Amino acid sequence: MKKIAIIGAGISGLFVANLFKENSDYSLSIYEKNSSIDMEEGYGIQLSTNSIKILNEIGFNALDQNEIFNPGKIDFYESIKEKKICDLNISEFNSENCKYTTLKRSKLVEFLKNRLDINIIKYGHEIEKIEKDNNQITLTFSQNNKINCDHLIISDGVFSKSKSLISNEQIKPVYDNSIAIRGNISSSDISNINKKNISLFMGHDFHYVIYPLSNDNEAFNFIGILKYKLTANKLDNYNLFKEETFIQSIKDKLQGKISATILDNLTNIKYFPVFVSKSYLKPVDNIFLVGDAFFAFPPSFAQGASQSIEGGYELFDNIINNKDHFYDSRVSKVKMVNNRSKINQFAFHLSNPIIIFFRNICLKILTKNKKFLENYLGKIYKN
Repeated sequence: MKKIAIIGAGISGLFVANLFKENSDYSLSIYEKNSSIDMEEGYGIQLSTNSIKILNEIGFNALDQNEIFNPGKIDFYESIKEKKICDLNISEFNSENCKYTTLKRSKLVEFLKNRLDINIIKYGHEIEKIEKDNNQITLTFSQNNKINCDHLIISDGVFSKSKSLISNEQIKPVYDNSIAIRGNISSSDISNINKKNISLFMGHDFHYVIYPLSNDNEAFNFIGILKYKLTANKLDNYNLFKEETFIQSIKDKLQGKISATILDNLTNIKYFPVFVSKSYLKPVDNIFLVGDAFFAFPPSFAQGASQSIEGGYELFDNIINNKDHFYDSRVSKVKMVNNRSKINQFAFHLSNPIIIFFRNICLKILTKNKKFLENYLGKIYKN
Protein backbone atom coordinates (compact mmCIF):
# COMPACT_ATOMS: atom_id res chain seq x y z
CA MET A 1 0.00 0.00 0.00
CA LYS A 2 1.37 3.39 -1.04
CA LYS A 3 1.46 6.16 1.56
CA ILE A 4 0.28 9.63 0.53
CA ALA A 5 0.99 12.71 2.62
CA ILE A 6 -0.97 15.91 1.95
CA ILE A 7 0.29 19.15 3.46
CA GLY A 8 -2.50 21.66 4.01
CA ALA A 9 -6.21 21.13 4.75
CA GLY A 10 -7.67 23.73 2.42
CA ILE A 11 -10.12 23.00 -0.38
CA SER A 12 -7.53 21.38 -2.66
CA GLY A 13 -6.03 19.19 0.07
CA LEU A 14 -9.40 18.04 1.37
CA PHE A 15 -10.68 17.34 -2.13
CA VAL A 16 -7.66 15.23 -3.14
CA ALA A 17 -8.02 13.27 0.11
CA ASN A 18 -11.66 12.56 -0.76
CA LEU A 19 -10.57 11.03 -4.05
CA PHE A 20 -7.88 8.80 -2.56
CA LYS A 21 -9.90 7.64 0.44
CA GLU A 22 -11.96 5.31 -1.77
CA ASN A 23 -8.86 3.61 -3.23
CA SER A 24 -7.57 0.70 -1.13
CA ASP A 25 -4.16 0.84 -2.83
CA TYR A 26 -3.34 4.01 -0.90
CA SER A 27 -3.30 5.19 2.69
CA LEU A 28 -3.34 8.91 3.31
CA SER A 29 -2.92 11.59 5.92
CA ILE A 30 -3.42 15.35 5.81
CA TYR A 31 -0.98 17.43 7.86
CA GLU A 32 -2.37 20.81 8.90
CA LYS A 33 -0.31 23.34 10.85
CA ASN A 34 -3.33 24.93 12.55
CA SER A 35 -5.32 23.39 15.39
CA SER A 36 -8.51 23.33 13.32
CA ILE A 37 -9.90 24.04 9.85
CA ASP A 38 -11.26 27.51 9.21
CA MET A 39 -15.04 27.10 9.03
CA GLU A 40 -15.88 30.80 9.20
CA GLU A 41 -19.40 31.44 7.98
CA GLY A 42 -20.38 34.00 5.44
CA TYR A 43 -17.93 34.41 2.58
CA GLY A 44 -18.84 32.88 -0.73
CA ILE A 45 -17.22 31.10 -3.64
CA GLN A 46 -18.25 30.48 -7.22
CA LEU A 47 -17.93 27.03 -8.77
CA SER A 48 -18.22 26.73 -12.54
CA THR A 49 -19.36 23.57 -14.28
CA ASN A 50 -15.83 22.18 -14.69
CA SER A 51 -15.58 21.70 -10.92
CA ILE A 52 -19.23 20.81 -10.24
CA LYS A 53 -18.97 17.88 -12.63
CA ILE A 54 -15.99 16.57 -10.64
CA LEU A 55 -17.52 17.28 -7.22
CA ASN A 56 -20.64 15.36 -8.19
CA GLU A 57 -18.49 12.24 -8.48
CA ILE A 58 -18.01 12.36 -4.70
CA GLY A 59 -21.63 13.15 -3.89
CA PHE A 60 -21.80 16.96 -4.03
CA ASN A 61 -25.13 16.74 -5.88
CA ALA A 62 -26.64 15.23 -2.73
CA LEU A 63 -25.97 18.45 -0.80
CA ASP A 64 -29.07 20.22 0.50
CA GLN A 65 -30.17 22.34 -2.46
CA ASN A 66 -31.25 25.13 -0.11
CA GLU A 67 -27.59 25.67 0.79
CA ILE A 68 -26.48 26.49 -2.76
CA PHE A 69 -27.59 28.78 -5.57
CA ASN A 70 -27.52 28.44 -9.35
CA PRO A 71 -27.34 31.91 -10.95
CA GLY A 72 -28.64 32.22 -14.48
CA LYS A 73 -26.64 35.17 -15.73
CA ILE A 74 -23.87 37.64 -15.02
CA ASP A 75 -25.19 41.20 -15.19
CA PHE A 76 -22.61 43.89 -16.06
CA TYR A 77 -23.01 47.39 -14.61
CA GLU A 78 -21.16 50.70 -14.51
CA SER A 79 -20.44 51.12 -10.82
CA ILE A 80 -20.95 54.89 -10.43
CA LYS A 81 -24.21 55.18 -12.36
CA GLU A 82 -25.27 51.62 -11.43
CA LYS A 83 -26.42 51.42 -15.04
CA LYS A 84 -26.77 47.96 -16.54
CA ILE A 85 -24.70 47.44 -19.68
CA CYS A 86 -25.57 43.88 -20.68
CA ASP A 87 -25.78 40.33 -19.37
CA LEU A 88 -24.08 37.01 -20.06
CA ASN A 89 -26.07 33.78 -19.86
CA ILE A 90 -23.74 31.42 -17.95
CA SER A 91 -26.51 28.83 -17.68
CA GLU A 92 -25.80 27.97 -21.33
CA PHE A 93 -22.85 25.95 -20.04
CA ASN A 94 -25.04 24.02 -17.60
CA SER A 95 -26.37 20.51 -17.95
CA GLU A 96 -29.25 19.00 -16.00
CA ASN A 97 -27.06 17.82 -13.10
CA CYS A 98 -24.11 20.16 -13.51
CA LYS A 99 -24.79 23.86 -13.01
CA TYR A 100 -22.81 26.98 -12.21
CA THR A 101 -23.04 27.26 -8.43
CA THR A 102 -22.50 29.82 -5.69
CA LEU A 103 -22.43 28.96 -1.99
CA LYS A 104 -20.70 29.71 1.28
CA ARG A 105 -17.09 28.56 1.26
CA SER A 106 -17.66 26.98 4.67
CA LYS A 107 -20.36 24.71 3.22
CA LEU A 108 -17.95 23.27 0.66
CA VAL A 109 -15.20 22.83 3.25
CA GLU A 110 -17.67 21.18 5.64
CA PHE A 111 -18.85 18.81 2.90
CA LEU A 112 -15.27 17.77 2.05
CA LYS A 113 -14.17 17.45 5.67
CA ASN A 114 -17.18 15.43 6.82
CA ARG A 115 -16.58 12.77 4.17
CA LEU A 116 -13.16 11.97 5.63
CA ASP A 117 -12.41 9.72 8.58
CA ILE A 118 -11.71 11.83 11.62
CA ASN A 119 -8.17 10.46 12.06
CA ILE A 120 -7.02 11.38 8.53
CA ILE A 121 -6.37 15.05 9.40
CA LYS A 122 -3.38 15.58 11.72
CA TYR A 123 -3.60 19.03 13.30
CA GLY A 124 -0.71 21.01 14.76
CA HIS A 125 1.81 19.70 12.21
CA GLU A 126 3.96 22.49 10.81
CA ILE A 127 6.41 21.26 8.21
CA GLU A 128 10.10 21.98 8.88
CA LYS A 129 12.01 19.78 6.44
CA ILE A 130 11.38 17.69 3.32
CA GLU A 131 14.00 15.10 2.33
CA LYS A 132 13.99 12.71 -0.59
CA ASP A 133 16.00 9.51 -0.93
CA ASN A 134 15.24 7.77 -4.21
CA ASN A 135 11.46 7.29 -4.14
CA GLN A 136 11.10 7.62 -0.39
CA ILE A 137 10.15 11.01 1.11
CA THR A 138 10.78 11.92 4.74
CA LEU A 139 8.84 14.79 6.30
CA THR A 140 10.00 16.45 9.50
CA PHE A 141 7.46 18.50 11.43
CA SER A 142 7.82 20.76 14.44
CA GLN A 143 9.02 18.99 17.60
CA ASN A 144 11.06 16.70 15.30
CA ASN A 145 8.11 14.50 14.45
CA LYS A 146 9.03 12.49 11.32
CA ILE A 147 6.97 10.45 8.85
CA ASN A 148 7.75 8.68 5.58
CA CYS A 149 5.60 8.62 2.46
CA ASP A 150 5.65 7.49 -1.16
CA HIS A 151 3.85 10.53 -2.60
CA LEU A 152 3.82 14.08 -1.26
CA ILE A 153 1.03 16.49 -2.25
CA ILE A 154 1.66 20.12 -1.32
CA SER A 155 -1.49 22.20 -0.90
CA ASP A 156 -0.58 24.74 1.78
CA GLY A 157 -1.65 27.86 -0.07
CA VAL A 158 -0.19 30.85 -1.85
CA PHE A 159 2.53 31.34 0.78
CA SER A 160 3.47 27.67 0.72
CA LYS A 161 6.28 26.94 3.15
CA SER A 162 6.57 23.44 1.71
CA LYS A 163 7.35 24.81 -1.74
CA SER A 164 10.29 26.76 -0.36
CA LEU A 165 11.60 23.57 1.29
CA ILE A 166 11.79 21.57 -1.94
CA SER A 167 13.36 24.17 -4.21
CA ASN A 168 16.27 26.57 -4.26
CA GLU A 169 14.44 28.73 -6.80
CA GLN A 170 12.42 30.42 -4.04
CA ILE A 171 9.41 31.09 -6.26
CA LYS A 172 7.42 33.54 -4.17
CA PRO A 173 4.07 35.20 -4.89
CA VAL A 174 4.08 38.91 -5.66
CA TYR A 175 1.75 41.66 -4.54
CA ASP A 176 -0.72 42.44 -7.33
CA ASN A 177 -1.11 46.11 -6.38
CA SER A 178 -4.65 45.28 -5.32
CA ILE A 179 -6.63 44.95 -2.14
CA ALA A 180 -9.58 42.61 -1.81
CA ILE A 181 -12.59 43.66 0.24
CA ARG A 182 -14.83 40.83 1.39
CA GLY A 183 -18.14 41.20 3.13
CA ASN A 184 -21.78 40.21 3.33
CA ILE A 185 -24.94 42.14 2.62
CA SER A 186 -28.59 41.33 3.21
CA SER A 187 -31.04 41.03 0.35
CA SER A 188 -33.17 43.78 1.92
CA ASP A 189 -30.28 46.24 1.54
CA ILE A 190 -29.90 45.62 -2.19
CA SER A 191 -32.03 47.23 -4.86
CA ASN A 192 -32.03 47.78 -8.63
CA ILE A 193 -30.41 44.44 -9.46
CA ASN A 194 -31.71 41.02 -10.44
CA LYS A 195 -31.14 38.98 -7.30
CA LYS A 196 -31.18 35.72 -9.24
CA ASN A 197 -28.00 36.67 -11.11
CA ILE A 198 -24.38 37.55 -10.36
CA SER A 199 -24.00 41.33 -10.47
CA LEU A 200 -20.64 42.72 -11.58
CA PHE A 201 -19.97 46.46 -11.19
CA MET A 202 -17.03 48.02 -13.06
CA GLY A 203 -15.34 51.30 -12.16
CA HIS A 204 -12.12 53.29 -12.14
CA ASP A 205 -9.40 51.03 -10.65
CA PHE A 206 -12.11 49.07 -8.85
CA HIS A 207 -14.73 46.41 -9.48
CA TYR A 208 -17.04 44.50 -7.20
CA VAL A 209 -19.31 41.49 -7.44
CA ILE A 210 -22.48 40.64 -5.52
CA TYR A 211 -24.15 37.25 -5.64
CA PRO A 212 -26.55 35.13 -3.54
CA LEU A 213 -25.18 32.35 -1.36
CA SER A 214 -28.21 30.08 -1.09
CA ASN A 215 -31.65 29.49 -2.52
CA ASP A 216 -33.38 31.60 0.11
CA ASN A 217 -31.81 34.69 -1.53
CA GLU A 218 -31.35 36.36 1.86
CA ALA A 219 -27.56 36.42 2.29
CA PHE A 220 -25.37 37.84 -0.47
CA ASN A 221 -21.62 37.77 -0.87
CA PHE A 222 -19.65 40.93 -1.66
CA ILE A 223 -16.15 40.87 -3.11
CA GLY A 224 -14.40 44.00 -4.37
CA ILE A 225 -10.95 44.44 -5.89
CA LEU A 226 -9.35 47.87 -5.46
CA LYS A 227 -6.11 48.95 -7.09
CA TYR A 228 -3.88 50.04 -4.20
CA LYS A 229 -0.10 50.31 -4.18
CA LEU A 230 1.75 49.34 -1.02
CA THR A 231 5.42 49.72 -0.16
CA ALA A 232 7.51 46.70 0.83
CA ASN A 233 7.58 47.98 4.42
CA LYS A 234 3.80 48.13 4.57
CA LEU A 235 3.47 44.65 3.12
CA ASP A 236 5.80 43.38 5.84
CA ASN A 237 3.53 44.90 8.49
CA TYR A 238 1.20 42.02 9.31
CA ASN A 239 -1.01 44.25 11.47
CA LEU A 240 -1.53 46.86 8.75
CA PHE A 241 -4.91 45.54 7.69
CA LYS A 242 -6.18 45.80 11.26
CA GLU A 243 -5.10 49.40 11.79
CA GLU A 244 -8.01 51.86 11.87
CA THR A 245 -6.16 54.60 9.98
CA PHE A 246 -5.29 52.24 7.14
CA ILE A 247 -8.81 50.79 6.97
CA GLN A 248 -10.22 54.31 6.88
CA SER A 249 -7.90 55.17 3.96
CA ILE A 250 -9.41 52.26 2.01
CA LYS A 251 -12.94 53.35 2.89
CA ASP A 252 -12.09 56.88 1.70
CA LYS A 253 -10.97 55.50 -1.65
CA LEU A 254 -14.21 53.55 -1.97
CA GLN A 255 -16.31 56.68 -1.59
CA GLY A 256 -17.74 57.51 -5.00
CA LYS A 257 -16.75 54.09 -6.39
CA ILE A 258 -19.64 52.23 -4.79
CA SER A 259 -23.13 53.27 -3.78
CA ALA A 260 -23.47 54.53 -0.22
CA THR A 261 -26.38 52.13 0.33
CA ILE A 262 -24.18 49.11 -0.31
CA LEU A 263 -21.09 50.47 1.44
CA ASP A 264 -23.03 51.41 4.59
CA ASN A 265 -24.76 48.04 4.84
CA LEU A 266 -21.81 45.70 4.37
CA THR A 267 -21.16 43.43 7.35
CA ASN A 268 -18.33 41.14 8.37
CA ILE A 269 -15.91 43.21 6.27
CA LYS A 270 -12.31 42.10 5.84
CA TYR A 271 -9.50 43.63 3.82
CA PHE A 272 -6.45 41.77 2.59
CA PRO A 273 -3.70 42.19 -0.02
CA VAL A 274 -3.92 40.21 -3.23
CA PHE A 275 -0.86 38.07 -4.02
CA VAL A 276 -0.48 36.22 -7.29
CA SER A 277 1.98 33.78 -8.82
CA LYS A 278 4.32 34.80 -11.63
CA SER A 279 5.90 31.44 -12.47
CA TYR A 280 5.61 27.70 -11.95
CA LEU A 281 7.64 25.23 -9.92
CA LYS A 282 8.00 21.71 -11.30
CA PRO A 283 8.90 19.36 -8.42
CA VAL A 284 10.60 16.03 -9.03
CA ASP A 285 8.97 12.63 -9.47
CA ASN A 286 6.57 11.89 -6.62
CA ILE A 287 6.17 15.41 -5.20
CA PHE A 288 3.25 17.50 -6.47
CA LEU A 289 1.73 20.95 -6.01
CA VAL A 290 -2.00 21.73 -6.19
CA GLY A 291 -4.25 24.73 -5.55
CA ASP A 292 -2.72 28.10 -4.75
CA ALA A 293 0.56 26.37 -3.87
CA PHE A 294 0.82 25.50 -7.56
CA PHE A 295 -0.42 28.85 -8.87
CA ALA A 296 -2.47 31.75 -7.47
CA PHE A 297 -4.60 33.77 -9.92
CA PRO A 298 -5.77 37.38 -9.92
CA PRO A 299 -9.31 37.19 -8.48
CA SER A 300 -11.11 38.41 -11.61
CA PHE A 301 -12.31 35.20 -13.22
CA ALA A 302 -13.74 33.37 -10.17
CA GLN A 303 -11.71 30.24 -10.94
CA GLY A 304 -9.58 29.82 -7.80
CA ALA A 305 -11.67 27.10 -6.15
CA SER A 306 -12.66 25.47 -9.44
CA GLN A 307 -9.04 25.17 -10.58
CA SER A 308 -8.03 23.72 -7.20
CA ILE A 309 -10.64 21.01 -7.65
CA GLU A 310 -9.85 20.42 -11.31
CA GLY A 311 -6.11 20.25 -10.62
CA GLY A 312 -6.66 17.83 -7.73
CA TYR A 313 -8.67 15.54 -9.97
CA GLU A 314 -5.99 15.59 -12.68
CA LEU A 315 -3.35 14.75 -10.09
CA PHE A 316 -5.38 11.85 -8.71
CA ASP A 317 -5.81 10.45 -12.23
CA ASN A 318 -2.09 10.79 -12.93
CA ILE A 319 -1.02 9.00 -9.75
CA ILE A 320 -3.40 6.05 -9.86
CA ASN A 321 -2.81 5.48 -13.58
CA ASN A 322 0.96 6.02 -13.46
CA LYS A 323 0.87 8.92 -15.89
CA ASP A 324 3.55 11.58 -16.03
CA HIS A 325 1.98 14.61 -17.71
CA PHE A 326 0.24 16.28 -14.74
CA TYR A 327 2.57 19.27 -14.68
CA ASP A 328 2.42 20.05 -18.41
CA SER A 329 -1.37 19.73 -18.69
CA ARG A 330 -1.90 21.78 -15.53
CA VAL A 331 0.42 24.57 -16.69
CA SER A 332 -1.43 24.73 -20.00
CA LYS A 333 -4.80 25.20 -18.29
CA VAL A 334 -3.43 27.58 -15.66
CA LYS A 335 -1.90 29.84 -18.32
CA MET A 336 -5.26 30.04 -20.05
CA VAL A 337 -7.09 30.96 -16.83
CA ASN A 338 -4.40 33.41 -15.76
CA ASN A 339 -4.46 35.27 -19.07
CA ARG A 340 -8.24 35.61 -18.93
CA SER A 341 -8.06 36.80 -15.33
CA LYS A 342 -5.66 39.58 -16.35
CA ILE A 343 -7.81 40.59 -19.32
CA ASN A 344 -10.89 40.72 -17.11
CA GLN A 345 -9.26 42.87 -14.45
CA PHE A 346 -7.93 45.29 -17.07
CA ALA A 347 -11.37 45.62 -18.67
CA PHE A 348 -13.18 45.95 -15.32
CA HIS A 349 -10.92 48.79 -14.10
CA LEU A 350 -10.90 51.17 -17.07
CA SER A 351 -11.17 54.90 -16.40
CA ASN A 352 -11.01 56.73 -19.75
CA PRO A 353 -14.64 57.57 -20.79
CA ILE A 354 -13.96 56.99 -24.48
CA ILE A 355 -12.36 53.60 -23.89
CA ILE A 356 -15.19 52.69 -21.50
CA PHE A 357 -17.71 53.59 -24.20
CA PHE A 358 -16.10 51.18 -26.66
CA ARG A 359 -15.62 48.52 -23.94
CA ASN A 360 -19.35 48.59 -23.27
CA ILE A 361 -20.15 48.21 -26.94
CA CYS A 362 -17.77 45.25 -27.16
CA LEU A 363 -19.34 43.68 -24.08
CA LYS A 364 -22.82 43.94 -25.56
CA ILE A 365 -21.63 42.17 -28.70
CA LEU A 366 -19.33 39.55 -27.16
CA THR A 367 -21.71 38.44 -24.41
CA LYS A 368 -24.13 37.35 -27.15
CA ASN A 369 -21.54 35.85 -29.49
CA LYS A 370 -21.70 32.08 -29.02
CA LYS A 371 -18.45 31.40 -30.85
CA PHE A 372 -16.56 33.86 -28.64
CA LEU A 373 -18.14 32.54 -25.44
CA GLU A 374 -17.37 28.96 -26.36
CA ASN A 375 -13.73 29.92 -26.78
CA TYR A 376 -13.39 32.32 -23.84
CA LEU A 377 -15.49 30.46 -21.27
CA GLY A 378 -16.18 27.05 -22.77
CA LYS A 379 -12.51 26.08 -22.82
CA ILE A 380 -12.38 26.79 -19.08
CA TYR A 381 -15.77 25.50 -17.97
CA LYS A 382 -15.62 22.24 -19.89
CA ASN A 383 -13.15 19.54 -18.80
